[in-house]
Amino acid sequence: MSHQQTGTVVIGGGQAGLAVGHHLGRRGLPFVVLDENERIGDAWRKRWDSLRLFTPGRYNGLPGRRFPGPPSSYPTKDEAAAYLEAYAREFELPVRIGVRVERLSKVGDAFEVTCRGDTLLAENVVVATGPYHNPRIPSFAPELDENIVQLHSCEYRDPSQIREGGVLVVGAGNSGAEIAIELARHHPTWLSGRDTGQEPTRAGSPADHLFTPLMWFMATRVLTVTTPWGRKVRDHFLDPPRGIPLGRVRRKDFAAAGIERVPRMTGVRNGLPVLEDGRVLDVSNVVWCTGFTPAYDWIDLSLHTRNGIPLNDRGVVESCPGLYFVGLPFLHSLSSALLGGVGRDAEHIVDHIPSARVAHV
Repeated sequence: MSHQQTGTVVIGGGQAGLAVGHHLGRRGLPFVVLDENERIGDAWRKRWDSLRLFTPGRYNGLPGRRFPGPPSSYPTKDEAAAYLEAYAREFELPVRIGVRVERLSKVGDAFEVTCRGDTLLAENVVVATGPYHNPRIPSFAPELDENIVQLHSCEYRDPSQIREGGVLVVGAGNSGAEIAIELARHHPTWLSGRDTGQEPTRAGSPADHLFTPLMWFMATRVLTVTTPWGRKVRDHFLDPPRGIPLGRVRRKDFAAAGIERVPRMTGVRNGLPVLEDGRVLDVSNVVWCTGFTPAYDWIDLSLHTRNGIPLNDRGVVESCPGLYFVGLPFLHSLSSALLGGVGRDAEHIVDHIPSARVAHV
């Protein structure tokens, strides 16, 4: 096993990790970015085929490079992946791909990052793995009939995975709504879950060109943890986690597509889904669009958490100097986990790295 030493290890090579790398690189600081995927941007490539970003191109740029293409268009997930790959190449970021971090601990004053076959020692560690780790699936899912196809949204790619018969999509946020619309072209489809609301204008509509700049200003400057409105919105979305209001899909689109909106799924009876109103649905497929739970069990440090997220002050873990988090929902603002919003948090974190403060003087 080899041992290497560097100033900062950034764990995760998605948009958050690359944004941190950009700011570290600008200040000439030694660092390395570790990512478990085989290509930069794979976290996007692995999503379902028809996925598009929920924000237009003009709001999807990382520090130092605008997102290519029409500023009002909604990029595909593959365009997002290609952008991240080009970003790392343009700024010559030292990203090591195919490297899975198995353990983060401390040895004396240094952090020890253990990977398969390698150990890195670092003065600072930035965890940029995001919040989407383990699929959140109800405990009663195994009780469904074995002939019912079950897929979580992270496993869903396209309608060819769905067997003949009806589909119940569980979870009515943006992912569930868009997947349900797609599946309804081929199968009888039910959409289960709480109403998450919808934005005042449809994404991409003429009115949206006026509304979106206002919303982006609100998401980045007003709805932050430093304002009463921001804290109220944060608590609404994160405690417990809830879906964000619908953007491209509107409530009326469900009926137009032949989708039946039904109450929450609460259990299983005789191998079939049971709804909150007592109805039993005879379906052949269930797609779980129920989100994810964070998983930081590989971090072998004494950290206090809230909803599975280590407690921090805009990414700075005061109880463990030198440890930082970035890319988490509402780290500072409503935009903190978005492609175009993560850059401000990344800069804030790098500003708090002691060697970065010296280099910035």
